[in-house]
Amino acid sequence: MTLENAAEAADLIHSKTELRPRIAIVLGSGLGAFADELEDAVSIPYERIPHFVRSTVEGHAGRLVIGTCGGVPVAVQQGRFHFYEGYSMEQVMFPMRVFGRMGVEAVILTNAAGSLKAGMRPGDLMLIADHINMMGVNPLRGPNDERLGPRFPDMTQVYDRELQRLIDEEANGIAKERVEAGKDKTFKDFLHRGVYCALSGPTYETPAEIRLYRTLGADAVGMSTVPEAIAARHQGTRVAGISCITNFAAGMTDDIIHHDEVMEVGARVSEVFKELLRRVIKRI
Repeated sequence: MTLENAAEAADLIHSKTELRPRIAIVLGSGLGAFADELEDAVSIPYERIPHFVRSTVEGHAGRLVIGTCGGVPVAVQQGRFHFYEGYSMEQVMFPMRVFGRMGVEAVILTNAAGSLKAGMRPGDLMLIADHINMMGVNPLRGPNDERLGPRFPDMTQVYDRELQRLIDEEANGIAKERVEAGKDKTFKDFLHRGVYCALSGPTYETPAEIRLYRTLGADAVGMSTVPEAIAARHQGTRVAGISCITNFAAGMTDDIIHHDEVMEVGARVSEVFKELLRRVIKRI
């Protein structure tokens, strides 16, 4: 996928709306409901956007929604593309290139993830502070277009510290309100901070693999986000990442992991998750 391909897709999107978002959001499994509440929204199926591929996974609606959230224009991917679907890394990260051509300055990447920590339970959220790429390939492999970014981009701070601070503050505010309202969440178990480990999938991990990833320093595992984060960082887009913890990773309990469970937990935390996004967008 070339810069010209990205420009062609961006032109098509701009032709559908007068809004010019500076913030983009990628919604992971079970988290797509946020896009349904945007105002002044225009929904574009992926198959109508040049060079986009189709999302084939349950819980990924497969459309780009441009609208406003609290008056702020945003571009929202309601579902993403995954490496395990058989797509190339170029195809997986292509929406980030398009966002760059559209003038997006910050992207919030979300996902469903499995917890490697006993204290981080299904229904909690994890702010991604760093990642480990165990997908077996780097999305920037191949010829580099200097118009996008350098051949050897720095990955010291993939996840923008200022965005992390804003998310922390807004989550803290939500938690205090929930405590005052008599609900059962506290800040300590509402939002965690940790390292996300990306794997190629589509199989869930074995207990032995999870023990290895814990030793390496991972706090949560999933099958997405890292290719997009690397591509966004490469082109100078600010990145934030939030994982919705939908299950304990293999071997943490005796339970069998099902995709239905991922979807159910995503739906259960939807209201808190949407409120956090609304507040963070307004702050950015």
